[in-house]
Amino acid sequence: MNKTIFFVLLFIFLVLLQVFVLNNILFLGYVNPYLYIIFIFLYPLKKNRFSFLFIAFMLGLSIDFFSDSGGIHAFSTLTIAYFRLFFIKVFFRKYETDYTFFKLRLEPFGKKFNYVVTLTVLHHFILFSFANFSFQNISHVLLNTLYSSVFTLILYFLAIFIFSKKQ
Repeated sequence: MNKTIFFVLLFIFLVLLQVFVLNNILFLGYVNPYLYIIFIFLYPLKKNRFSFLFIAFMLGLSIDFFSDSGGIHAFSTLTIAYFRLFFIKVFFRKYETDYTFFKLRLEPFGKKFNYVVTLTVLHHFILFSFANFSFQNISHVLLNTLYSSVFTLILYFLAIFIFSKKQ
């Protein structure tokens, strides 16, 4: 399948999955998975970052539109999309010349785990900080971030394990 078609279908699938299934999960008042950020992890690296940042913004804005959340998903998604290259340089030691050959699925699990956990926690912390928008609720923000990040990561690694092709 063409990569462009794959990523368009992935975009649509993740938005629909998030809006119709995952947004309706709220376990113990803290746990709500945000699996749509998997798109940010899997999107190929390119030299032109503007198109990727625009797509990431549209992904978050789509979730905001259906969730009536006022732009907090767009901001948090755009933030992790912007810092993605920095964390790829930090965790994988990849630079601009390596972008065409970089495939996340071929990297060692430990590096991949650190990368995904860092971006997920950053996304969730920004999301819940803006959702609460008060330092009085910092414990609530941290609990939401922790529990939702763990649940999101479990679903992410489970999905990657189930849908990955054996080589």
